[in-house]
Amino acid sequence: MPVIMGTAGHIDHGKTTLIKALSGMECDRLVEEKKRGITIELGFAFMDLEPGMRLGIIDVPGHERFVKNMVSGASGIDFVLLVIAADEGVMPQTREHLDVCTLLGVETGLVALTKTDMADPEWLELVQEDVSDYLQDTFLKDAPVVPVSAHTGQGIQELLGHIRQMAGEFKPHRRSDLFRLPMDRIFTMRGHGTVITGTTVSGRIKVGEEVMIYPQEITSKVRSLQVHGEQTQESQAGMRTAVNLHGLEVEDLERGFVLGKPGTLFPSRAWDLELTHLESAPRPLKHRTQVHFHHGAKEVLARIYLLDRDKLEPGERCVCQVRFEDPMAGVYGDRCVIRSYSPLRTIAGAGIINPLAGKVKRFSSQVQTLERLARARAEELIQVQLEIAGSKGLSLAQLVILTDLESKELQKKLQLMGGRQEVFLVDKESRIYVAGEVVKRLEESMLAELQELHRRFPMRQGVSRGELAGKWARDIPEKLFFFVLERLVRAEKIVSEQEYYRLPQHKVSLAADQEKLREKITRTYRQAGIQPPTVKKLLEELGLEMKEAGPVLRLLQDEKELVKINEDFYFSAGAVQELKDKVKDYLEKNEEMGPVEFKEITGLSRKFAIPLMEFMDKEKLTMRVGDKRKLRKRS
Repeated sequence: MPVIMGTAGHIDHGKTTLIKALSGMECDRLVEEKKRGITIELGFAFMDLEPGMRLGIIDVPGHERFVKNMVSGASGIDFVLLVIAADEGVMPQTREHLDVCTLLGVETGLVALTKTDMADPEWLELVQEDVSDYLQDTFLKDAPVVPVSAHTGQGIQELLGHIRQMAGEFKPHRRSDLFRLPMDRIFTMRGHGTVITGTTVSGRIKVGEEVMIYPQEITSKVRSLQVHGEQTQESQAGMRTAVNLHGLEVEDLERGFVLGKPGTLFPSRAWDLELTHLESAPRPLKHRTQVHFHHGAKEVLARIYLLDRDKLEPGERCVCQVRFEDPMAGVYGDRCVIRSYSPLRTIAGAGIINPLAGKVKRFSSQVQTLERLARARAEELIQVQLEIAGSKGLSLAQLVILTDLESKELQKKLQLMGGRQEVFLVDKESRIYVAGEVVKRLEESMLAELQELHRRFPMRQGVSRGELAGKWARDIPEKLFFFVLERLVRAEKIVSEQEYYRLPQHKVSLAADQEKLREKITRTYRQAGIQPPTVKKLLEELGLEMKEAGPVLRLLQDEKELVKINEDFYFSAGAVQELKDKVKDYLEKNEEMGPVEFKEITGLSRKFAIPLMEFMDKEKLTMRVGDKRKLRKRS
């Protein structure tokens, strides 16, 4: 698997000169760099350590003004070559660069003690002791320290031997197959157009594939690829890659944008982080502090929101939220570097624990959930992310960035968890998953809602799906509503009768006077046939108010005894069917029917004819064309 080594160290300690001595390649390419003799932008080189093993090299600037460029380069390295000049020893950017590497999760490397030809033996011995003492509290405490001189060649072969060994033994930890390439250079090549370069941090890309630039979500296509200056058909994680993009101008892009595949990254204005405040930081980090925030090759201004305290002391760690003015595209586990707003210095680092952060109430139980998220792995990580998402659920693509798991491994774990009903696939088309606990809570809530509806409307047989959705599922995705309802029906916790739903124990029970009223209304409408009384006249004859008769009318509708035509008219179901049969028979023999024809075949007055014709349109028996009706579906 490809491996990348990055340099680190103070300005003028010989990083670029050393890389040239090791690889034969000049990393300073800008006129200003050559003129001033300092590295300003990132430099790139490579070495063929042995057949089939090519080591990529990122050379970073050492000047304190260009630390942001150093962070950009260090974000893509596997191990570090810390360069310390023998004539000066450990200097401010030595410390800051090593802090940056630590915060970015670099765990191994080696040290080159350069310019040994400019130091006498006694001084060299003192510097070596000083360097050894400094490294004791760092991840390089056991790293080889190799004295070298790029000018005389002293120690170069020994250093090469250590680099070869480290590169050969190093096993990059890249779990996800999600393709991502943060852009650290953007330029135009004559005859080719726009080219971007960066380190492919995960996944792979091929010539001809469609890509998307995040966070702008601009689409393009890969015209060609280069790795270490050579044309290739594919680039994979760990490779320094140049991508020739189709149809884009340099002005469309900027450093820090991320190249990915369409629909795989989800830019957000807030991330939840696990934050580590450096022990060397000069003062506490306060709630709502504005900072320079570095992620991948991107530097932005951001604000840190502490969730369980008002300030974070140097050396302490906590979960927090960072908020941006513009969306950023991140992945769970990504390492970030935080520098103070003024004066500029590295003060903290963080790992992303939720790149799709929502609102978090300070000092609430949500903070404990985020702390759990910071410690979670694999299945527990999936579980907690789904619990945080709640009823919205998460798509498979979102779960990839929320777990950084390889897609096949993620799907396997989801299948296992689904078998234990810890997660549910509630939308097969969009691949949306919801936590089992969320589904359980929704089931309990739906049953409670039905119980309450039965209490309030005891004379109704049940509730329609549309009514239940309107009353209970306003903030719940439609497919999740159907999923929960169908689960409860299959489990026989809800009974489905025609278009109504009820609890199994619910039965309509009428009082004696209501039962008599039901019989009287039923008899009235059956006897009236196709010329029933208006609702107003019915109430007058019964000597009742609508609030008294209304529940019985509704019950008769539920029982399919009555059909409501409009607010003024109810018909017996038998009468409505009789009218439908007459209309259908007429229109099967005739092309169209107007109000006059309707009155002729039914014998009804205009008072009944117009409402009934409109009702049959709603029932989709007929359709209106001008003032006429036609049969909607001819047999």
